[in-house]
Amino acid sequence: MERSEDRWRPGQVRDAILDVLGAAGTPLSVMEICERVAASAGPVPRSSIQSYLSLNTPGLFAREDRGVYRIAGQPDLPLPGAPTDDLVSRDPFRFGRSTMLHAEALDWLDKRPPRSVHAVVTDPPYGLFEYSPEQQRKLRDRRGGVWRLPPSFDGHRRSPLPRFTTLTPVQLEELERFFHEWGRRLRPRLVPGAHVFVASSPLLSFIVANALSRSGLERRGEIIRLTTTMRGGDRPKGAHDVFPEVSVMPRSNWEPWLLFREPLEGRVQDNLRKWRTGALRRPNKDKPFGDVIQSAPTRRTERDLAPHPSLKPQAFLRQIVRAALPLGEGVVLDPFAGSGSTLAAAEWVGYQSVGLENDVEYFDLARKAIPKLARYVPPTASRSATRGK
Repeated sequence: MERSEDRWRPGQVRDAILDVLGAAGTPLSVMEICERVAASAGPVPRSSIQSYLSLNTPGLFAREDRGVYRIAGQPDLPLPGAPTDDLVSRDPFRFGRSTMLHAEALDWLDKRPPRSVHAVVTDPPYGLFEYSPEQQRKLRDRRGGVWRLPPSFDGHRRSPLPRFTTLTPVQLEELERFFHEWGRRLRPRLVPGAHVFVASSPLLSFIVANALSRSGLERRGEIIRLTTTMRGGDRPKGAHDVFPEVSVMPRSNWEPWLLFREPLEGRVQDNLRKWRTGALRRPNKDKPFGDVIQSAPTRRTERDLAPHPSLKPQAFLRQIVRAALPLGEGVVLDPFAGSGSTLAAAEWVGYQSVGLENDVEYFDLARKAIPKLARYVPPTASRSATRGK
């Protein structure tokens, strides 16, 4: 006879416990964990759950009290969007067809009406840890931390870069758990056929992609942004002269943007007629939207308008945003809006958009940056090439 635990693949019990503890947000007793795992994923022997909790402590699960557990590192590593200060919430900021909200992404999604978002274009925290309050304080004080502060070159101060190779196994588990939970809460708010574009890193994209697939979104490929950055290519630290012909890892020349879609309702043509979604908008009627986009690092003139450490160039973002609504109708959401660059791109294209940002300093930055970025004309781009109409 097949035992109940034989139905579970390796790691599935662990993932189920992580999902339950993550959704709860507070420590739970073993009994509560067993009951919630059974309700969401099916019955699991208490002994299996107890083994995971005990054997992985303190690496993955931490014992809060006798028989009570939480995810290890949770108090020191708040999710993106967790309150970081006691300042009064900012009023919504509106510019044209865009609305910027000082809000936490998961809480806002829980309150949003079902089937009210037609596309998502977002550049979230790649590894979560780099946008924790402690690391943001270090970045703003230029003390580094997880952020690498490259030296100046030709009189120009380079933008900081997060070092994802420093993430611990616990932090990687937290990354997977968060994006699974984000996808799970996002899906009811998406109309059928809504596309979801998520910027990521070559080192971490497989974790994010797995988490979003587990949430039920359909994987539709990746958009490759071709751009050379300062990541990688370095010689061994402290031994540059000893190993002059060695690179520790390849210099990055691309950035993956994961592409997912909420399952269709019927055929693509049925979905387009009813929901105005389900496909991607072509640059023109004779050219399909491609999955490789030539880009470049964000120019200094653009960074001066919106000094955010992860700012993407408008020339690239406008192409992504335009493709997200196949008929040019609906609402584009950016739940990790930062300086509001996605909203600025949507405004340029002519789309309605909503952005969420919990960090008060970035929210205040976005209020100033969105109008400027929306009017920004990249030196190599023509207005006709990126306008929606």
